[in-house]
Amino acid sequence: MSLKSLIPPSWRLARARLIQNLSRNHDHYEATERAAFFRRAFRALQFNGISGDYAEFGCCGAMTFGFAHDQISRTGGNRRLWAFDSFEGLPPQDDARDSHPKWVAGDMAISLQDFHTTCRANGIAPGAYSVVKGYFSDTLTPAHTDRPQTIALAYIDCDLYSSTMDVLAFLAPRLRHGMILAFDDYFCWSADATSGERQALAELALAREDLALQPYLAFGWHGQSFVVEKRAGMAPDPAAVQRLRDASRPALQA
Repeated sequence: MSLKSLIPPSWRLARARLIQNLSRNHDHYEATERAAFFRRAFRALQFNGISGDYAEFGCCGAMTFGFAHDQISRTGGNRRLWAFDSFEGLPPQDDARDSHPKWVAGDMAISLQDFHTTCRANGIAPGAYSVVKGYFSDTLTPAHTDRPQTIALAYIDCDLYSSTMDVLAFLAPRLRHGMILAFDDYFCWSADATSGERQALAELALAREDLALQPYLAFGWHGQSFVVEKRAGMAPDPAAVQRLRDASRPALQA
């Protein structure tokens, strides 16, 4: 038994937050910017009348899960929180597109017990969220029918290309106008490869050509979010275009 395991997770959480606030290090700024993202995103969903749950794919530390709960409590919307994670760290990397110097199998693990304890420390009632334990390749298949169908915000923090593809294959039939997709590692590329999350999203865009992925909020140096929009609703009105051309003619002729 390690010394760390003897310290209650709620104490470790409080200590980590205190250190971040005092040191103003990278962790502090990244946490602050993530919190600001959730505040703005859930406010936009509330203002624009987008219903649905919050689904998080990759829950190491339970920090962003806590941010989401806090903003759901503030903005309402009767949203359930879903946590998808292996609780065993990153899976083995069998695909070359998963390669990155920081992605190591087994890293970024939080035990299921610690996750629940941290949720309690963040004021999240057990009845407010559901946990789905296991690797995405096993838990996000069509065979599972007890998964969220209507999602307002999907937060994808699974680092690897292969894991992101498992998540996006699950989300693809659930994409709808107005929802937000957030990628925590969108700008985590390596010396010889693009970001795995970015690569997977590019492939999703080709598969769902009926939808547009409008860049929304960036957070930190690493994350990017997108609003899903129906392309059919963006078809230009020829009469409106002509009106604007006519209005622009004096400037174009000058």
